[in-house]
Amino acid sequence: MAVLALKVLDKNGNTICVSNGDDYVSLVCTTEYQEGDQIILETSEKNIHVVLQVDDAMGAALVYITGNVLYQIPFGEKRISYSPKVFYGNRHHMYARVAREEEIKAYRNLALNVCDQHGDTNCFPHATANVETRGEAIFAARNAVDGVCENRSHGEWPYESWGINRRDDAEMKVEFGQEIETDKIVLYTRADFPHDNWWTQVTLSFSDGTEIVWDMEKSCLPHVITFEKKRITWVRLGNLIKADDPSPFPALSQIEVYGTVL
Repeated sequence: MAVLALKVLDKNGNTICVSNGDDYVSLVCTTEYQEGDQIILETSEKNIHVVLQVDDAMGAALVYITGNVLYQIPFGEKRISYSPKVFYGNRHHMYARVAREEEIKAYRNLALNVCDQHGDTNCFPHATANVETRGEAIFAARNAVDGVCENRSHGEWPYESWGINRRDDAEMKVEFGQEIETDKIVLYTRADFPHDNWWTQVTLSFSDGTEIVWDMEKSCLPHVITFEKKRITWVRLGNLIKADDPSPFPALSQIEVYGTVL
């Protein structure tokens, strides 16, 4: 049994509201968020799977946590990569519960995490990259694992994406925090043509030392590749070869990694 606690703290670390429970905790916050506010999930048990919802307009994520989780409520420029309904108003419902075994072991998209953020999050899956266009939130790596697959434009939600700032050496990594088994990856490349370029070839590198070179084509449809099952803890997308096109702007809207937790 895990003792879970949810807290909302202000910028000075003062508690706005708090709730706790055994294996399940629910919290309703009836104040309007201010810049600097943060949500904390505390757990008595490390390395567990939980279903976590930090905002009712965002939905829940099945995540693997290795310790307490700090979620910084976004404001300003960081806000526009989220739905305008998220964190809005003066009534917010959040919860966390220990995941059920059948949920954990199900074949599913193991890269999905609507709660992902920058930094050392203790919350997996977690996306990072060696470049994000101009450091802007609408081009952050986390956008490629947030479950939003809309790829026919770019900019504010729902068109957020991972942008590579025209870098030929751009790479993005998805870490799972544990060993998984996968046999399928899906990419939604951004397809705001003619503004966007596209990749004719990418390389998938895995924690087991193997690689897959993947030839792709111009499309707004999902790119799907299947392969023999691999046991991994992370996957990296790199060696991004763009098409011979006047646009310098290829980008990724979403990556999905299908498999099971071991």
